[in-house]
Amino acid sequence: MDEEYDVIVLGTGLKECILSGLLSVDGLKVLHLERNDYYGGESSSLRLTQLWKRFRGNDNPPRNIGLCKEYNVDMIPKMEVVYNKGKIYKVPATDVEALKSRLIGLFEKHRARKFFIYVQDYEENDPKSHEGLDLNKVTARELISKYGLEDDTINFIGHALALHIDDSYLDGPAKDFLQRMKSLARFQGGSPYIYPLYGLGELPQAFARLSAVYGGTYMLNKPQCKVEFEKKGKAIGVTSEGETAKCKKVVCDPSYLPDKVRKDLVPDSRCGCRYLFCCSYAHIVAAKGKYIAFVLMEAETDQPEVELKSWTMKQVICQIMEISEPVYLKIFYHLKIYVKTYSMSYDATTHLETTVKDVIAIDSKITGKDLDLSVDLSAATE
Repeated sequence: MDEEYDVIVLGTGLKECILSGLLSVDGLKVLHLERNDYYGGESSSLRLTQLWKRFRGNDNPPRNIGLCKEYNVDMIPKMEVVYNKGKIYKVPATDVEALKSRLIGLFEKHRARKFFIYVQDYEENDPKSHEGLDLNKVTARELISKYGLEDDTINFIGHALALHIDDSYLDGPAKDFLQRMKSLARFQGGSPYIYPLYGLGELPQAFARLSAVYGGTYMLNKPQCKVEFEKKGKAIGVTSEGETAKCKKVVCDPSYLPDKVRKDLVPDSRCGCRYLFCCSYAHIVAAKGKYIAFVLMEAETDQPEVELKSWTMKQVICQIMEISEPVYLKIFYHLKIYVKTYSMSYDATTHLETTVKDVIAIDSKITGKDLDLSVDLSAATE
């Protein structure tokens, strides 16, 4: 470990592993350290013993729920159904599903259908399909208002179908909003989402392997990783177990620099809703005949486990998740420290949009150039 590296990465969350892979492919010398004995960090998928050790303080899960090796439990699941007003609904992923959903009433479906027909028929090079609207000038709000859609319908169209992470899109050009809608409309046969076997923890591991193929060095189970600073405050290395590795830049998740970040509870702009995800043996994440259900909700008290008493489950594990962001992001970049911002600390999007945006931004900061995704990665498959 007593060597000098271009970049030292602390933590093996999805964002860190993607960056490690990209930087290694770009020819940088990368050292990747993780305090745990498994990959993934907050993005990991844990075996039963790991899960019990983390949340129950022991590694002795009950035998009646299956073997340890049969489970891979996501720490940051992606949600596909919503619990609202006492009922569970699947979040529509396409316009066809939206028209079948009970989230909207019969008359509203009629209005929504007209809107979806406009989206389906719209062709950029065919002025007749525009119905007199210039979507480069008309806002998404103005386009939607033409069809008189209700707020709840606009909410899931904008977020579940067009995959916008907030409501700012409503005041932007309608063209981007419509293109997102048309993109997902291609999946008429089912959901556009892909869920990996063995859980979402396979995603960071895949990029870790990519980094290793291109020369990256990985070390798990490295406790007390301390970032070393020079007098002016610039990061110059990392010390662990009495050894110091020097470097030009440091990438880390917030937990490695707790005094440099600000923490808050995960925000939920849709109060009153609970988002759920359920997976099973079919995804190779649970024992045969067993199901894992994830519930994401806004904590209304300091005892969220009490709030879940109405749910019937054999085992309940509760975790309060926090978001973290650097206190002074521009200063961090100057000091050559690249800490996860809010969206990297917890990416609530089903399609990892905020993670991708943050990865691209940090990669550009480190390399000084735009990310080139045309690189030949055939060596990684040999």
